[in-house]
Amino acid sequence: MLTITRKLEFDAGHRIPDHKSQCRNLHGHRYTLEITLQGKVIEEEGNSDNGMIMDFSDIKALAKKHLVDVWDHAFLVYQKDTVVHDFLHTLPGHKTVVIDCIPTVENLARTAFDILKPIYQDRFGTGLRLHKLVLHETPNCWAEISDAE
Repeated sequence: MLTITRKLEFDAGHRIPDHKSQCRNLHGHRYTLEITLQGKVIEEEGNSDNGMIMDFSDIKALAKKHLVDVWDHAFLVYQKDTVVHDFLHTLPGHKTVVIDCIPTVENLARTAFDILKPIYQDRFGTGLRLHKLVLHETPNCWAEISDAE
C-alpha cells in the first residue's frame, strides 16, 4: 500500500459547552491537518501527475476550497450551543461555522473526514481514496480517523 500525506494549518475558535475545565470557555487553536491519500501511481506519459498518486498542490487546493478556507479564522459552533451562536451573531461580519456536533477534536476530525472523503474519491480512476485524516488541536493532542475499507 502506497500513501502520500499533505499537511495544512488553520486557526479556529471553539468551545466545549459541558467541559469540566477551561475548554468550556471561548478559545482557539492553531490546527494542523494531515491528509493521507492512497491510490495507484499514475503512469501516463505526458500527464503532469505522471509518477504520482496525486500532485501535492492539488491535494492542498482541494482541501483549502472545501475545508481549510471554510474553517480558517472561523468560530466552530455546536448548533445546540445557542448562547454562543446568538452572541457571535451580534458581531457584524463574524465568521461562524455551525456544525451538528460538539467541536471536540474527535468530532472535528470525523466531520473533516466526511467532508473531504468524496472530494478525493477515485479522482483519476486509479482507486484514489482518502485513507486517513489526522487533526492536531495542539502539538501534543490530536485525533485520527481512517477509512474502514
